[in-house]
Amino acid sequence: MAVSGLERRLPGWWYQRRLVVALWPLLPVSWLFGVLGRLRRGLYRCGVLRTDHLPVPVVVVGNLTIGGSGKTPLVLWLVSRLRDQGWFPGIISRGYGGSGESVRPVLPSSPCSVVGDEPLMLARRSGVPVFVGRDRFAVGQALLAAHPECNVIVADDGLQHYRLQRAVELVVFDGRGIGNGHLLPAGPLREPLRRLSGVAAVIWNGLPEARAAAAARHLPQFEMQLVGERFVAAAGARRVCDAPSLMNRKLYAMAGIGDPQRFFRQLRTLGLDFEEHPFPDHHSYVAGDLAFAQNGVLLMTEKDAVKCANLATGEAWVLPVEAVIGTPPGHAGLFETILEKLHGRTPA
Repeated sequence: MAVSGLERRLPGWWYQRRLVVALWPLLPVSWLFGVLGRLRRGLYRCGVLRTDHLPVPVVVVGNLTIGGSGKTPLVLWLVSRLRDQGWFPGIISRGYGGSGESVRPVLPSSPCSVVGDEPLMLARRSGVPVFVGRDRFAVGQALLAAHPECNVIVADDGLQHYRLQRAVELVVFDGRGIGNGHLLPAGPLREPLRRLSGVAAVIWNGLPEARAAAAARHLPQFEMQLVGERFVAAAGARRVCDAPSLMNRKLYAMAGIGDPQRFFRQLRTLGLDFEEHPFPDHHSYVAGDLAFAQNGVLLMTEKDAVKCANLATGEAWVLPVEAVIGTPPGHAGLFETILEKLHGRTPA
């Protein structure tokens, strides 16, 4: 599938510090988007629009900006910690990138084209039930009906899905921060920065950006690193290799995530030299998209691998990553902060 020039350029324009001239005509639409957003939030606050409660607490991992910022690795980290502490979590998601609209479970064998790339990755990695659908409340109900042992739900995205009542909201930013600071479509913001006043914590996947960090100055803030050093074969029997074994070979790196440069920087920290091939977030790959790597070795993210591992005609490797969350000196950790919200325990 060909990627339009506008689709490639928009994220670059959004994440400039200043509003580029090409986006000026979109400002009236952004202002209207902001007015409608405030009206919608107000209707939920005053009860005109109804919020629905699930019988278990919900932790929302979301962002204020469009595109990926590192939410899915944080969801995996949180689910692992919850399981270690005796909780029985389940995961719900919209299923972006999938064609399905109805509520459905996600299995490791589910078609990515139906359930979406991130939910499929979560189903393969998390070891907990994963359900997707447009209506997050209905998705949560279906998950609990199928898995009544679940006693907490983690929502991958859904910060703006106000119908679903939540116990904890976490907001993730990557190093690009808020870009030009404008709302969609002139900028990358889904909601204005003042929305941070109602969340439990802000997590930085990269260096904190000054404007967003200042808006969250009264909130707990944590830095997250995505760590990965060993590659696994994209298809076939499970094989692993490390970066030194890939050096001095013709390497191609592809990434269809919110910030492809984040993946490319990670590969460079491993000492690898490669040719970059960025794609839009949630890109629907076809075989021709990978033709550039026919005569070399292809490196990709886990998110891309669930969609295109079988499209690669040559040698291809995936770099799995794990989230590592730092704790500021003298402060409670992120997981302790979440537990306090879940059942009123004061962080140690």
